[in-house]
Amino acid sequence: MEKRIVILGGGESGCGAAVLAKKLGFDVFLSDFGRIADKYKLMLDEQQILWEEQGHTKELILNAGEVIKSPGIPNEAPIIVEIKNAGIPIISEIEFAGRYTRAKMVCITGSNGKTTTTSLIYHIFREAGLDVGLAGNIGNSLALQVAQGDRDYYIVELSSFQLDNMYEFRANVAVLLNITPDHLDRYGYNMQNYVDAKLRILQNQQPDDAFVYWNDDPIINKELPKYSHGKLYPFAEEKREGTAAYTHEEKLVFTEPTPFNMELEELSLTGKHNLYNSMAAGISANVAGIRKETIREALSTFAGVEHRLEKVATIDGVEYINDSKATNVNSCWYALQSMKKKTILILGGKDKGNDYNEIAGLVKEKCCGLVFLGADNSKLLEFFKEFGLPIADTHSIEECVREAHRMAKSGETVLLSPCCASFDLFKSYEDRGRQFKNLVCKLQ
Repeated sequence: MEKRIVILGGGESGCGAAVLAKKLGFDVFLSDFGRIADKYKLMLDEQQILWEEQGHTKELILNAGEVIKSPGIPNEAPIIVEIKNAGIPIISEIEFAGRYTRAKMVCITGSNGKTTTTSLIYHIFREAGLDVGLAGNIGNSLALQVAQGDRDYYIVELSSFQLDNMYEFRANVAVLLNITPDHLDRYGYNMQNYVDAKLRILQNQQPDDAFVYWNDDPIINKELPKYSHGKLYPFAEEKREGTAAYTHEEKLVFTEPTPFNMELEELSLTGKHNLYNSMAAGISANVAGIRKETIREALSTFAGVEHRLEKVATIDGVEYINDSKATNVNSCWYALQSMKKKTILILGGKDKGNDYNEIAGLVKEKCCGLVFLGADNSKLLEFFKEFGLPIADTHSIEECVREAHRMAKSGETVLLSPCCASFDLFKSYEDRGRQFKNLVCKLQ
């Protein structure tokens, strides 16, 4: 009898897994507690995959041989608890797809900088003419790409949620950018649970694999002795013993496997956080054997990522920047650190157990006004009320942009870098960022 695969969640990840499972000859059923987008319904119907939406039919789920769970579904969801109680294995779409490809995997995780670094590595590999796919949290799902025809390399952005349900998957190059508090609401407000999830990227690494990481991250340094891993390629702003990348006299220096350097001013991405992202990407490409000339050129031509310190427009002398992807406090810290002008900061959304003390010093130093954007801004109002800054308390993107425009003077910057998830008022951080950009452009 053919094995039954049940997929929970009908988004990019789930539908890709369903298509691959069907192609492999499994008995496939997909169930989504919410609505499934029309484009995914069409994909499922074309492949003759049975599906349901707006609820789970237990009889059609609890007879599975294996369940593939969308990373967005929490482990406490009633259907997940029942599946576990029934002894049915639960895996991620990445874990499933990884069984059916021989491609080399370059995998990136971290609390901040994942999407930029993943996109940058993909850019370098494409510029090198390699057969490469972009997957994970961005691009088409890994499973769909494997179903449609395999590649030599996949560059995969991995969230902690995806890593939670990965067991045999192997990262040939594992990149860990940093670990700071994030998603603590999904980890029982226990930082160690979140840290453990991030370090799952190292499971199954072989001695000839590579582990690329930020040398100055205290959590990574504390945890590293607990884990086996491939060859170490640490990067840091200043030279340390064994560092694979560092800066010296306005140059970015790569030491191994192929030594080379480039002028810092040649890097297309600016700010200290992007320096680290460029180091991680350059090392990953160097390890893969890409020519230093190609790496150097690609690091200088990369165009950046939407919703990540994205310049929108300059209106009446005020620069507007969309950093909607800053869904945690540390990400906002990096954004504020890179601001050169006085800033009106837009904060707010679904709080994930945030501690705003981390940005308090930078807010005092860099900001000349605050605009709160959320269904409930009481925590923000309470924390920032003593800072002596003008504050606007808004509950819609229209009101938010209007207040920011009113508050800002020529020569200042309006920065949307919310620290919070978007789900109180928006479908996603992309939806939040695009609505912000559209309204800003209407100010002209």
